[in-house]
Amino acid sequence: MIELSEYSTEPDKDLSKEKAEELRLKELERIEELQIRLFAGKKKSLLIILQGVDASGKDGSVKKLFSALNPLGCTCKAWKAPTQEELSRDFLWRIHKELPGKGWIQIFNRSHYEDILVPFVSESLSKDKLKERLEFIDSFEEFVSKENHTHILKFFLHISQEEQIKRIEERLSNPEKNWKFDPSDLEAHKNFKNYQNAYAWIFSHSKDRFPWVIVPSDKKWYRDYLIAKSVRKELEDMDLKYPKLEVQPGRI
Repeated sequence: MIELSEYSTEPDKDLSKEKAEELRLKELERIEELQIRLFAGKKKSLLIILQGVDASGKDGSVKKLFSALNPLGCTCKAWKAPTQEELSRDFLWRIHKELPGKGWIQIFNRSHYEDILVPFVSESLSKDKLKERLEFIDSFEEFVSKENHTHILKFFLHISQEEQIKRIEERLSNPEKNWKFDPSDLEAHKNFKNYQNAYAWIFSHSKDRFPWVIVPSDKKWYRDYLIAKSVRKELEDMDLKYPKLEVQPGRI
């Protein structure tokens, strides 16, 4: 099984903050251009999944990425605990409704993987049941990819336990960040290692069709650069083209 402790949470020592920011802005310029092609062509779509422990920077990542995206063709869904109606149905029912249509980019702040993470940590479901759910997710993502030509990017924002408590303490001490604090943050910090084990289990048992990108996230500037770089590369690989104008004879 993957050991997340073997993956660094710190940036590449050969890359400065200033250089990373310069590169990130260039990536965003290209993303902006490619998104227009995606929206104009309406043949493919992109789903971006952001996962990580509390205070890992999911909200900040969304904000940074949205700075380059046209809201005309991009939306974000922040997933919370399921409602009673959602609990009465299969766990993927609520997810399917929020998938991107052709031409669109959809960002998931948390995702269907919460339905594995939470019961893994709480031990409310057996490992066999969790493995079955993960197989359902693998099939679900494969279906969405083939049926609707949806490309899927999955990011795990990897922070250290020390950085997590530092950010939680900042939420408590900084009046401008008090609104971000939730008492559950402290409980999540206590369960940090359990959540790390849950993520490691998911990564080890997921298929390679849509591999996870483990993003060192102790430094926000490095996290934002790596995500922008990955999104730009995925859009490039989609081979997006503007639709050709078809003018009927005699129109002009």
